Amino acid sequence: MESTKPRWLVPVLVTMMVLALIGVGIAITYEASKPIAQPTFPTRSPSATSSAAVEPPEPELAEFYGQSLDWEGCRSAYECASLTVPVDYADPTGETVEIALLRVRAQGTPIGSLVVNPGGPGAPGTSYAAAAEQVFRPALLESYDIVGFDPRGTGESSPVDCLSDGALDDYLAGDPDPDDAEEEAEFFDSLRDFGQGCVDNTGDLISHVTTQEAARDMDVLRAALGEEHLDYFGASYGTRLGATYAEFFPDRVGRFVLDGALDVSLSSRDITLGQARGFERALSAYVQACVDRGGCFLGDSVDEGLATIKELLAETDQEPLGTGTDRELTQGRALYGLIAPLYNKDYWYILDTALADALKGDGAGLLNLADLYASRNGDGTYEDNSSEAIFAINCLDDPWAIGPRKIHAAVPEFEEASPTLGRTFAWMLAGCKGQVARSTLAPLDIRAAGAAPIVVIGTTRDPATPYEWAEALAAQLESGVLVSRDGDGHTGYNSGNRCVDLAVEDYLVEGTVPDDGLSC
Repeated sequence: MESTKPRWLVPVLVTMMVLALIGVGIAITYEASKPIAQPTFPTRSPSATSSAAVEPPEPELAEFYGQSLDWEGCRSAYECASLTVPVDYADPTGETVEIALLRVRAQGTPIGSLVVNPGGPGAPGTSYAAAAEQVFRPALLESYDIVGFDPRGTGESSPVDCLSDGALDDYLAGDPDPDDAEEEAEFFDSLRDFGQGCVDNTGDLISHVTTQEAARDMDVLRAALGEEHLDYFGASYGTRLGATYAEFFPDRVGRFVLDGALDVSLSSRDITLGQARGFERALSAYVQACVDRGGCFLGDSVDEGLATIKELLAETDQEPLGTGTDRELTQGRALYGLIAPLYNKDYWYILDTALADALKGDGAGLLNLADLYASRNGDGTYEDNSSEAIFAINCLDDPWAIGPRKIHAAVPEFEEASPTLGRTFAWMLAGCKGQVARSTLAPLDIRAAGAAPIVVIGTTRDPATPYEWAEALAAQLESGVLVSRDGDGHTGYNSGNRCVDLAVEDYLVEGTVPDDGLSC
């Protein structure tokens, strides 16, 4: 039986090890809107392939752009196919890689295909599409064939392999905040082993799993689907992927929604610092809700509650908690368990139970949450390679990292941003120190000049992508249209906000562009 992550764990964005939660509860409004021209979009059946749809950007790619997809039944209720793309677009006659696809047929008459990506980087898009009935609302399910793809190096698309399952267990359990020189040496040794393992176990593809190459794969997919324009819904890191596509192929942009947006202009350091602030705000919002209910088990105030959580993490560092299994709750595992439920406010009660048990010495609840976050099955295997692919893709896109001396110098700024988790986030600045593979691709200045309107959604207390990032991306994209959701949790669509839901659905189904600055 095929299993997928719950909806609240699917759209995950991570810089290296963890993600963020924003939130000060400020409702943002806008007085001015950018004038947006109403584009004309195709409304044909996706089976009607035109010559314009398959015209390659370069003649050497004609073979890839002219391919047809052989859909077959899979996973009981869906259709699967594979797409052939070059490993290296600079050498289209060289090796190729197969991209795994999954399609959920429209419940009504389709107006086309909606390509979707859940983020990560590293989360399988095929699983995201298979969960379409939980992720998307009826208006989209009736109007589109939902098409998910596993980006190169992820899921079933020649997955990156860096560590054995047992070694990955040890890596995820490791100390994220080394306390002395010996622990620092172990920390950097684990990064080097990870990076070298990716090269040793993956082969030549390891240097070609960049966001830019995955975005180019998306255009080959568009052509194979017979679409002149790509209609796309990207969540979390999927917004970076979509924005990159729009920069490469602005004339192919159809109806684009980027939900839980990443500021594509930020450095790795600024992303990590922003997420440190976000986590602190998230934890504050979570503890505040506990205090407001009365009798909060964490303390009588937000400050007391945050101090309790910080102390618990410190205690797991000194003495891991038992879990009723042969795996202890280390500080690393406790950190992942703390993060996972913050993606959806509806699941904060799960964190209540797990934390309350941990404070009594039982780490089983937080361990289970950490395993869900890492896609770890009960038998010690992993559902997918997302914990490995995220390292490979992020560090290939931007291999920047710093060593211990500079990390120690950065700690005060990070602790100011996040008194509870600041040191841990500061140590994430070393995340790509072990990266061995390299890409020759130059960074992009993403503007998507000439693209049709691109809807960018930001949530004021988003746990993974701070709201300010959505503001920034909407401003960077020449045709960006910002839609704001005042609320908690990661991403805005299908999160209980009718205003956001209707704005997205009217745009994707009818082509009605929302007002720039729409505040929901």
